[in-house]
Amino acid sequence: MTQTETPSEALIRFDGVGMTYADGTVAVGHLDLDVAPHELLTLVGPSGSGKSTLLRMVNRLVEPTSGRVLLEGEDVARMDAARLRRGIGYVIQDVGLFPHRTVAQNVATVPGLLGWDRRRTRERVEELLTLVRLDPAVHGPRYPQELSGGQRQRVGVARALATHPKVMLMDEPFGAVDPEGRRSLQAEFRRIHDELGTTVLLVTHDIDEAVMLGDRVAVLSQGGRLEQLAPPAVLLSRPANAFVEGFIGDARAVKLLALTELVRADVEVSSPAGAGPAAEPARRAAGTPGAPTVRLGDTLSSAFSALATAEDGAVTVMDDGGSAVGTLTPDGLHAALRRAVGTGAR
Repeated sequence: MTQTETPSEALIRFDGVGMTYADGTVAVGHLDLDVAPHELLTLVGPSGSGKSTLLRMVNRLVEPTSGRVLLEGEDVARMDAARLRRGIGYVIQDVGLFPHRTVAQNVATVPGLLGWDRRRTRERVEELLTLVRLDPAVHGPRYPQELSGGQRQRVGVARALATHPKVMLMDEPFGAVDPEGRRSLQAEFRRIHDELGTTVLLVTHDIDEAVMLGDRVAVLSQGGRLEQLAPPAVLLSRPANAFVEGFIGDARAVKLLALTELVRADVEVSSPAGAGPAAEPARRAAGTPGAPTVRLGDTLSSAFSALATAEDGAVTVMDDGGSAVGTLTPDGLHAALRRAVGTGAR
């Protein structure tokens, strides 16, 4: 097992937790794992690796047979289960919306249980539907069956966030959505997390989803064994063992392209006078409508796509102000990928 440095102050701590069923089946062996405040930690692994079991230990839907789960330093086994669950957002694959209640009423479920007044609840519902990019006036009065799968999933996220939970648990939250809708939801949720800073523990079997969303990724094998815990780029560039390498698959370089940003070091910069061969593609592109360009901070996968359509084998690189800072060539892209593999930088 290989881990990167763990947080000194964990919001969630799995302290030697284990789960063994009466028939002797081990769902989780002896696992230690910390989740930092405001972190989005993804749990990924094959079926039978204990991902969902670990998630459900946090809100006491499953009780460990050994060890402890600590939330802000307190053993959840000693907390009132109903109070604990009302303070934790929970999103599952099939959403679990109440079909006889409107979207607004679904989002207002936990505030209602906590006795919020109508005005406060209404304002919070409108705020959350706007956050997940659903129009409160249009979607609030509708019923779940009148929504698409992706819209229902957005409502599920809004409901989970209703009472400002410090922790959100997500179990295969986008698994029932079509691939295009899933990509859109992933991007939306990453935006929401970056905006709110909620601590998230997300279970998935999809390594692409795990590395796209996670600040760190925990790779689990059969019986809940932690094989590697690392930031996405480190995981892809330096798998800890054969199991992790096999689970990631053969397209590690392609995944790294989607995680790594283009920086100035990857760009051929022209001389101050604007002379020299590196300046020529930029001059041509600046005067050619529709010529491909990329910006500093774009992913290397975007840069690769631009290079693939460049007639002269180079694309102009722009800064945030829209000024050309140089050109990117295939050699520069190759060097950038080597940098990512060598440093594990995201």
